[in-house]
Amino acid sequence: MGPSRRPPGNGPKETTVGWSHNPPAHVVVQSMEAQGSFPILQRWTTGRRFRQRQPSGTVGWARSFGRGGRWGWGCRMLSAVSGTEGLRSEAVRRANLETILQRLHRRGPATRSMLTKEIGLHRSAVGDLIAELTELGFVQEERSTSNGAPGRPSPEAHPRATVNVVFAVEVLVESISVAAVGLGGRVIESARLDRARPISSPKRTATDIARLMRRVQAKLDPGARVFAVGLAVPGLVRQSDRTVVMAPNLGWVDAPIASLLAERIDLDVPIFVRNEADLGALAESRRGVASGLRDVLYISGEVGVGGGLISDGRLLSGTTGFAGEIGHIPVNPDGDPCNCGSHGCWETEVGEGRLLRRAGLPADGGRPAMAELLEAADNGEAVARQAMDEQGRWLGYGLAGLISIFNPEAVVLGGFLAAAFPYYSTALERELTARVTTSIRSQGRVLPSALGLEAPLLGAAELAWDEILSDPVVAVAAAARSSAASA
Repeated sequence: MGPSRRPPGNGPKETTVGWSHNPPAHVVVQSMEAQGSFPILQRWTTGRRFRQRQPSGTVGWARSFGRGGRWGWGCRMLSAVSGTEGLRSEAVRRANLETILQRLHRRGPATRSMLTKEIGLHRSAVGDLIAELTELGFVQEERSTSNGAPGRPSPEAHPRATVNVVFAVEVLVESISVAAVGLGGRVIESARLDRARPISSPKRTATDIARLMRRVQAKLDPGARVFAVGLAVPGLVRQSDRTVVMAPNLGWVDAPIASLLAERIDLDVPIFVRNEADLGALAESRRGVASGLRDVLYISGEVGVGGGLISDGRLLSGTTGFAGEIGHIPVNPDGDPCNCGSHGCWETEVGEGRLLRRAGLPADGGRPAMAELLEAADNGEAVARQAMDEQGRWLGYGLAGLISIFNPEAVVLGGFLAAAFPYYSTALERELTARVTTSIRSQGRVLPSALGLEAPLLGAAELAWDEILSDPVVAVAAAARSSAASA
């Protein structure tokens, strides 16, 4: 790596730091030139500046290791150190705890040697942090298998999944799913409720969620700690008060689903709410077919169609958290009315109901009708195949514009779009080839979801864990208070 420009400052010091893989994240410090101080991190490596939330009165400069100036697990920071203000040693320790715990949660068990190399801390510091995480109940160390190298194998740190959980909830038009997801991303227990139309009200939905949560919680380890609830909904979510402003296919307007649920459960834990397509994108980029990619467009296909976008490793939300409503992009001036109040929206051409109607099946037939259609397509029935070709054509028509705008590394198709992918992929590819410039089209792939129908549910768990792991010490204290209050 060649020399880099340094920001103005008197006598900057060089300090080794690391951080969790997807910014924004806490920065962890290996050594400090002045006790009780810490710089602001600035991102200059790709011509843009990223300013980490840190105390005022400090400045810093960072350049990353790795290809293309991408963020990784370590970098060199040239820091002008403030003598009186900054991050205290206690906050630095907690930031280090978060980094190690996020590493174990997202990528699985690791030895101390592995963590030392990846994060950049001294081996003794890693040992102390693992010991504290063990004492906090998040981690247990087990003897690792020898790799043939001389000496005794380094112990391996494992996340304790069965005793550290969050609840993940997905609300769909025809069903509610609840899962207890352990540290490390494993589903420990789950339950599902199928609902007949007409659609349930927000209050009834909250009551059903609470009942499913109690059913799942009864099956957990008696010593399990529940830290939070993550909720995925097919609608616009205002983050300031976690209200579902509008969910056309649910028939909800200004539904305070978080507060309604809080009133019905015996847990005093935070409840986080987000659009289901956003959470599908989050899950696929971390644990699915797009794992490791930085620019991903996720398309959710259910009764409606939604989108989530990961750009440079970060989930795009828009000014009010409403970004990604791609199902309501107008594509057909003469199209059918949409539940949003407009007409000719993309989801009126590629949504589940439209596909079923093209195949001569009831538009509100749901998953049983979709299973029948997939079987017919697999058997080569002409009507089913023709419906799939038309689906691919309209899907490609809308995707062409989105790919040209966002230039993603991958487009991931979720929900029923993943299950039906083999039957319409040829028509889709033909449409994209005709409508997207070669230079852009050659860089991105269109892939069916690896997580399938579970992607938004697993994304809801990731949303909850992100918030909890940002300060594991505080999380343990809060979980203890919640347990005492519900006892």
